[in-house]
Amino acid sequence: MAAKESTRPTRLVAPVWLILLVLLMLGFAMFGDRGVLRTIQSSRYKAELQKELQSLQDERQLLKDEISRLRKDRDYWEQLARKKLGMVREGELIYQFDKAPDSAQ
Repeated sequence: MAAKESTRPTRLVAPVWLILLVLLMLGFAMFGDRGVLRTIQSSRYKAELQKELQSLQDERQLLKDEISRLRKDRDYWEQLARKKLGMVREGELIYQFDKAPDSAQ
């Protein structure tokens, strides 16, 4: 019986080391530099950057179109001068109305 009792603790120690090794490997797989959590975080960041890139490319295209219109389209110049600078042609009459106060409505 003494021989059976001495082999029993060594049988328990081996699985404990094995369990610790597996837990350590799982820890690295989850939380390491190339772990699952870091990969998910990186893919989310990549998606955000792609959205931002798309919006910047759209804005760039709009600006290119406006530059093209400014270079070629004289009617666009007139439209901008009228809208932003309040310019009028000679002989035109401009009627301006004050906004009615909110209480009068």
